[in-house]
Amino acid sequence: MKKIGILGLGKSGVAAANLAVKLGFNVFASDSGKSSVKGLNKKVKTETGGHSDKILTSDLIVKSPGLHSDIPVLLKAKKKKIKVLSDLNFSLQYSKYKKIIAVTGTNGKTTVTDLTSKIIKSAFKDSIVTGNIGFPLSDKALKTTKNTIITMELSSYQLEDTPDFHPDISVLLNITPDHLEHHKTMARYIRAKENIFLNQKVSDFAVINYDDKILKEISSKTKAKIVFFSKTKLKKGVYWNNGCIIINIGNKKAEIKPKINIVGMHNIENILAATAAAFCAGVKPKIIEKVISSYKGVEHRIEFVRNIDGVAYYNDSKSTNVDSTRVALESFEKNILLIMGGLDKGAPYTPLKKLVAERVKTIYLIGSAAPKIKKDLPNAHFVNSKNIKAAVKHIRKYANPGDIALLSPACASFDQFKNFEERGEKFKKLVLELK
Repeated sequence: MKKIGILGLGKSGVAAANLAVKLGFNVFASDSGKSSVKGLNKKVKTETGGHSDKILTSDLIVKSPGLHSDIPVLLKAKKKKIKVLSDLNFSLQYSKYKKIIAVTGTNGKTTVTDLTSKIIKSAFKDSIVTGNIGFPLSDKALKTTKNTIITMELSSYQLEDTPDFHPDISVLLNITPDHLEHHKTMARYIRAKENIFLNQKVSDFAVINYDDKILKEISSKTKAKIVFFSKTKLKKGVYWNNGCIIINIGNKKAEIKPKINIVGMHNIENILAATAAAFCAGVKPKIIEKVISSYKGVEHRIEFVRNIDGVAYYNDSKSTNVDSTRVALESFEKNILLIMGGLDKGAPYTPLKKLVAERVKTIYLIGSAAPKIKKDLPNAHFVNSKNIKAAVKHIRKYANPGDIALLSPACASFDQFKNFEERGEKFKKLVLELK
């Protein structure tokens, strides 16, 4: 019986381990955490609290995204010539599908993946959404069929570990500094993102943001048919024109005018990207228009929570980097009470200076990144809240009608929460409990 090692027991690691058990493999899993792992098949042998050499007896190692490839145990595996696969690689080997639509970008990928999957689901019965949204592909791999259309959200971590990935439709939204604590340089971060389209063929589609300078520069690296999308008029592609979406791909043209329910110009970009991807997948314009018109957005992304005495509260916990917070600030004209901070990710906060000066009344600092934020935005008015509870309490007491209370941290959540979802849920709970 072939022995498979699972390195990292996060959500995707557990799913990969359980899939390996179903396939009849002897499975050993290693995790650096000390707590017990939920949902893991009892047949999986485990170690926690660090990675020993036990995993080096494996015939194959499945690596969870986010783990550095130069950690000691993986360097030893390389010396022993043990094959190392990403969880995405592993699950795709045992999946059947008609088409893969893969979405990446620094910001907006959850919204685009969610909206695209809903459009696809309205047109094709056999479809699933996976990756960083929904569930790991390993969970559903054995239930897929030759007619399944898979829509997936992929991070730079996943793409970095899967250099041979080949989707039928790739979607690249934007690239701005992020995850530099992991990738070390922007060049390496961009290179990871490029893996989404480097193996595509001339029969495939690459949906690319025309307005993003970096993406325009690297678009020549793919052999796929490029479909640009833009907020401004294009000769070919998908673009926004006075409330209408114009589609002009190949020899096919269409125009739709959906009702837009999600705020911000960045969401127009997201809608254009989803429209282009769905159209390339063969969805009729009328279906695309109908789904967009009923779409209310994703949880934790500029999500309206409630209005109290004229103060509107928004949960943007999904903003885990500086550029996503920039997008959130651009969505409101003034009187923003910004809850910001968490675990720093290596990028400067200085790009927010102008928007903070123009639109933000007060920044409520939380988490370990507070001193760096204060240093990078020296002219802002700060309240050192330390945590979300204190920030919400202070806002409730001193906010005025017309103010916007916005949780948009620009940081990871791991200093105080296990993930951005838990952070967002905590904020919403506190706001909903306010009298």
